[in-house]
Amino acid sequence: MISLSSIRARRALIFGVTGQDGSYLASSLLEKGYVVWGTSRVNSESTLDNLRRLNLIGRLNLLTVEPTDIESVQRAFSEAEPDEVYYLSGQSSVAISFQRPAETLQSNAIGLLNVLEAGRLSSRAVRIYNAGSSEIYGDTGKQEATESTPFNPCSPYGVAKLSAYWLVKHYRNAHQIYACTGILFNHESPLRPERFVTQKIIRAVKKISEGSMDRLTLGRTDIIRDWGWAPEYVEGMWAMLQLDEPVDLIIATGESHSLGEFISHAFAILGLDWQRYIVEDLSLSRPTDLIVSRANPSKALGILGWAPTVRMHRVIELMLKDL
Repeated sequence: MISLSSIRARRALIFGVTGQDGSYLASSLLEKGYVVWGTSRVNSESTLDNLRRLNLIGRLNLLTVEPTDIESVQRAFSEAEPDEVYYLSGQSSVAISFQRPAETLQSNAIGLLNVLEAGRLSSRAVRIYNAGSSEIYGDTGKQEATESTPFNPCSPYGVAKLSAYWLVKHYRNAHQIYACTGILFNHESPLRPERFVTQKIIRAVKKISEGSMDRLTLGRTDIIRDWGWAPEYVEGMWAMLQLDEPVDLIIATGESHSLGEFISHAFAILGLDWQRYIVEDLSLSRPTDLIVSRANPSKALGILGWAPTVRMHRVIELMLKDL
């Protein structure tokens, strides 16, 4: 008879644990009984804010790792001895990718390449999840993107994420390792930094309602996105690594709305007319940008038995409530 105390708890290694998704994923895995290891490039007081907000300090093992350094990645594998690895460590801002394209490509593609290589060389059977992005599709127009939609990235970030997607495909086919990409559409939460437009809007609405701010300047407000709730999306990530065979899947709500709708609802919650406070400045637009992003997540819903329940309007309400 096997003693329950002798059964090894599953171990997860999260690259980029201090970000929005990494923090929620760590919390979820700890609740599932995992031993969790997490990495960031610098473990300072400021970088640990998200972990602190979720009461995770002291509950997981933190490592300082540079993903673009293969030896640093291999040391993390050796110390954590993971069963599951989640690569969430790439530079994640589309806007910043135009300013720092090399960093964006290196962190998303080279960092992942090192993780895949460490997984290939590992003596353990490791399952690897890669954080993909809807940006690989570019503008979908009236069509909803599926897993077979042609790729057409229109930012350095999208190009970097597409490179990472193909690296996963290669390692899966050439080396028969368990690796998959979750192609996540936009997903938000109170942990979003203010460089993301959704958090910029939420915080501005709050300040305007309190009288400490009178205008919010934005770029285009006619862009259309599929916005979901980050704490739900990390459950989709985990579910992808529980399948018998690895598969790349779109994770999204299947509903798209304009940024104008996002803004209007955020202001309306606090009884304000958004048109009195928004200044549109097209000079803030990116050199190239996708205008419409739509998704059909039906394949993931069928395979994973997972479905998002929080749509854009509720996302806004939850973000405002947390301020």
